[in-house]
Amino acid sequence: MNIIGLDKTKVTASTAVPEFAVGTIGRVDGTGNIYKYVKYNAGAGSVAAVAGNFTYFYAPSGASAGAYTEVTSDLSDSAGIGAGVLQAVIANGGYGWIQISGYAVLNLALTAGADGNALTPVGSTDGALDVSALVTDHVCAVALDASAKKVLLCCPF
Repeated sequence: MNIIGLDKTKVTASTAVPEFAVGTIGRVDGTGNIYKYVKYNAGAGSVAAVAGNFTYFYAPSGASAGAYTEVTSDLSDSAGIGAGVLQAVIANGGYGWIQISGYAVLNLALTAGADGNALTPVGSTDGALDVSALVTDHVCAVALDASAKKVLLCCPF
């Protein structure tokens, strides 16, 4: 749905009531990009949220809690399923938007890859993506211009 006046960089602290229902999907008019309202978890490695970094669905034992509304940039606390790109710095336990579909420029360089490669969290580093090597890898983006960190996102809703 289009959310008029959606501020994709606005965040809510963990001590406050979330501005939207966690899991809300939104789109800024005319961009074609799709966003999801999520809860951020820094994970066991205390990986801070950084705007432009990639997130994964939080799964501390390798299995997701099920709702797919809690994300982390701590790859070791995920099941290797890409969630989307952080739009702002979100404090641990806080709420904010990630981009899940459309054109995006990442903060971190791809771990490896070239233009046109399918991208996955598997084999990557915290907050980044790598080239998909196996059919079992979760593909969540395609490199449009790998050297410039430009990707086309295709993350689950």
